[in-house]
Amino acid sequence: MMRYLTHRMLDAAARRYRMDVEYMHAMLDASPAAFRKFGRVASLSGHRETVPGAASHAARLVGVVAEDCGPCIQLVADMACDAGMGADQIVAVLSGDLGAMSHEVILAYAFANALVRRDSDLDERREQVRGRWGDRGVIDLTFAAQMTRIYPMVKAGLGYAKACAAIRVGSALVQPAGKAAS
Repeated sequence: MMRYLTHRMLDAAARRYRMDVEYMHAMLDASPAAFRKFGRVASLSGHRETVPGAASHAARLVGVVAEDCGPCIQLVADMACDAGMGADQIVAVLSGDLGAMSHEVILAYAFANALVRRDSDLDERREQVRGRWGDRGVIDLTFAAQMTRIYPMVKAGLGYAKACAAIRVGSALVQPAGKAAS
């Protein structure tokens, strides 16, 4: 009975966000224990104490773009839009257009980009975030960028990943700047 209800909840989420949850259905059927543990990731990937919502969503977008999964990028972009992040900021992050980003989004984007790429300026970017939002801000953005990456990685591992594609943000189609390019 519980498995049946969980499948229905997955289908409801799929309809709400127009996302493919086939890999989650497969995981639930093959290993309910793994599915339950995987479900805990959602709360960790949504952790935010200090940084503004747009900054958190910018870090999530950078993380998911790094994994090159078009449907996952679309989902994170839709969630950012639903949470109130401006379409112009979403487009700027996806296209890597620093000139169009707000100051807070630039800080988050630059930190998350350095993190996922393991760039040499990661320490400098971390200190900029720490200077603005403190240690909690560093944690917020680290979780946002890294935990969002687990979904496309799991999809790829289970054989359900799809390649990056143009993302719809409002009426615009955006080709993500490859692998969180700067």
